[in-house]
Amino acid sequence: MSEREHDETTRPAVSRPRPAPPASPAASLRKELPAEVPVSASAPAAEDVPQERPEPGPTGRQRLVAGLWPPRVTRAQLIVALLLFGLGFGLAVQVASNSDTDSALRGARQEDLVRILDELDDRTERLEDEKQGLEKQRDELENSSDQAEEARKQTIEKERQLGVLAGTVAAQGTGITMTIEDSKGTVEADMLLDAVQELRAAGAEAIQVNGVRVVAGTYLTDSGNGVGVDGNKITAPYRFKVIGKPQDLEPALNIPGGVVQTLEKEQATVTVERSTKIVVDALRAAKRPDYARSSSQ
Repeated sequence: MSEREHDETTRPAVSRPRPAPPASPAASLRKELPAEVPVSASAPAAEDVPQERPEPGPTGRQRLVAGLWPPRVTRAQLIVALLLFGLGFGLAVQVASNSDTDSALRGARQEDLVRILDELDDRTERLEDEKQGLEKQRDELENSSDQAEEARKQTIEKERQLGVLAGTVAAQGTGITMTIEDSKGTVEADMLLDAVQELRAAGAEAIQVNGVRVVAGTYLTDSGNGVGVDGNKITAPYRFKVIGKPQDLEPALNIPGGVVQTLEKEQATVTVERSTKIVVDALRAAKRPDYARSSSQ
């Protein structure tokens, strides 16, 4: 064996390094990414962390209640509310009054209803005549050649009329006489006052009771076994002398539930007589007012 061959057989075999295989694209990309952080056992999972939910907004009903309460009342709203309350109260009173009147008329007889209707027609006619008289006076003042003389005549006539109403002058004319017999002593002052008011409403122009003139300021009071009229005591029988239209005065006293029926319920006897001439001669002294003065210039 040659020396070269011997060296080759005795030299240990040396392996040549093999070239590394080319890196794959996924491996190179993974090296560029940051290392994965291991999930800690103590850290809660994402799905276990409670998420805050937005609070729901107020509903439409809650907003309405919040807008109405507590109420915010302004001065204008308060005034309007008071006016509406007054209007409603007045309407309620009017409806109640009409209901009472309707119920009273519903139970009345046919002849009573006819009488009431005639009375209303007479009142309307009387007011129409008064209106025409005033319009005639106005036309006379406007068309008269001597307006001063015409005004003086009308002033004198007006003074007489006011004197009759005030009780300072005597009066006479057609009317009625009403006599109330009270043997039981049950007639009181308020019953006679109702009679006076009913007569005035029916168009009475002058009233006299047992020699006492009844005027606008007359007051009636109970006085023992009688009645006081302006401080003058009178006793039964009570005799009313009334000047006015008999066709209006008598039906007003005899309406259902009126003066006559009320007095008869108290066991009093009432008689009403028509007359073509009634004299009212009881006078009242003219009283000068302490504070009131004429506002005409």
